[in-house]
Amino acid sequence: MTMHEDQLDVTTDTVATLVAEQFPQWSGREIRLLASTGTVNAIFRIGNDLSARFPLRPADAAEASAILEREARASAELARISRFPAPEPVALGKPGAGYPMPWSVQTWLSGTVASDADASGSNAFAEDLAAFISALREADTGGRLFDGDNRGGVLTRHDAWMATCFTQSEGLLDVPRLRRAWSHFRALPRRSPDVMSHGDLIPGNVLVAGDRLGGVLDTGGFGPADPALDLISAWHLLRPGPRETLRRALDCDELEWERGKAWAFEQAVGLVWYYVESNPTMSGLGRRTLDRILESTEY
Repeated sequence: MTMHEDQLDVTTDTVATLVAEQFPQWSGREIRLLASTGTVNAIFRIGNDLSARFPLRPADAAEASAILEREARASAELARISRFPAPEPVALGKPGAGYPMPWSVQTWLSGTVASDADASGSNAFAEDLAAFISALREADTGGRLFDGDNRGGVLTRHDAWMATCFTQSEGLLDVPRLRRAWSHFRALPRRSPDVMSHGDLIPGNVLVAGDRLGGVLDTGGFGPADPALDLISAWHLLRPGPRETLRRALDCDELEWERGKAWAFEQAVGLVWYYVESNPTMSGLGRRTLDRILESTEY
């Protein structure tokens, strides 16, 4: 079952043809589709040291190319800042071989994603996450401000999406309780200026090495946002004890902590219903995150 009604079909044969036509220096390398819970791209390995990301949904090719170029710059910037491994951009591919979208090539990072290697009980892992987030927060924004409509800006701009989610979640979740929680979250004021943020610290974007942070993936969203945005990691990735370790290490006040919880809530509610049949792992992540949030406070 596909995750999206308009999802594009990308095969290893298609990727091999695109690589041979556009990057003949890599022609003949083994092409492997990676099993992934990701919802935006199909990911293929090219040999042992590269990975290629192919958008799963159609869009205007010129606009998509501009987005990929922007994401490549963001990934390169984050890789320079982070003390933890992060993929670096290598090349951008063009539509071809029946595939209508531009695509990207990055360096490959070895390791196990946090959805397959649970480090949620590790204080050392929480301390590493805090160190990663702190380094991003300390980076120079260069005067840039949040400019997107996704998470990281104004909570109330997500009211329409949340209304859709509550309607779609009837029969799946305790919707009256979710509505009460959102009523609380959406009213939380914003008092801190934008800082640089990863933007999507969910288990599938975090690598684990033992009980430590081994690296970060999907870095193309790196940019200025609400300082609370990367606190979604507290709820997606950590149990109560390590969660408090993260909070103390980042010296979060009550308002910032609640806003982080709000962004995690907004994401989690959508994951549950949208992927309930097409991507059970992502739907399950949403449920687990909601349980952690709702267990932490009565709404």
